[in-house]
Amino acid sequence: MALGVAFASAFILLTLTAFVASENVAITCGSTFKLAHIASKFRLHSHDIAYSRGSQQQSVTAYEQGNDYQSYWTLYATLDAPCTPGTTFKKGSSVRLQHAQTRKWLHSHQYYSPLSQNQEVSAFGSDGDSDGGDVWLVEWDGKSKVWRQDTKVRLKHRDTGAYLYSHEQAKFGHPIAGQQEVCATERKDKNTEWQAAEGVYLPVPSKKDSSSGDAGAGSTGSDEL
Repeated sequence: MALGVAFASAFILLTLTAFVASENVAITCGSTFKLAHIASKFRLHSHDIAYSRGSQQQSVTAYEQGNDYQSYWTLYATLDAPCTPGTTFKKGSSVRLQHAQTRKWLHSHQYYSPLSQNQEVSAFGSDGDSDGGDVWLVEWDGKSKVWRQDTKVRLKHRDTGAYLYSHEQAKFGHPIAGQQEVCATERKDKNTEWQAAEGVYLPVPSKKDSSSGDAGAGSTGSDEL
């Protein structure tokens, strides 16, 4: 049974590679998608390979291959203010990103990253194990009321105030040759900008449907689109 579930999960993830939202959709709670690093076009990525130093937790990188199923992440709010699937996120919302393949959370803490010696970013925890180090604030410039697919966003780590960062000149060798380091940094520049890319985006509930549900703190219902 477990093997069958694993094959089914892999099939679902592989089918996601062929789907790209056809319009500027809202980025919603429960959606599974890739996060593109705008400057390099690489995708936020993880895999069952740990850092050899620092925290020795599961590594997070940026990967060039657009069709790799290990670059999918599912979007959630925080444990203390969960969101209803399909609800949107406004500027400054607290979010968590769970790696779809390994079920670990995008995480950061006070360790040095292996290449640039910035703040390490890792994948940590599990479905039932998540803490404050997994929480990021979604920020953007401009007047858009909610996070949309064409929005250039920055993810600011809530605990440390550092921004999710990558740079095309910081690349690993074996066993993940060519993949870019992902870390966190205090400065904001073009290398801290990300954009939602390929994925499956849950639709925003109609006003009638959302009137009976709680969108949770940090997220908004369809009436704020």
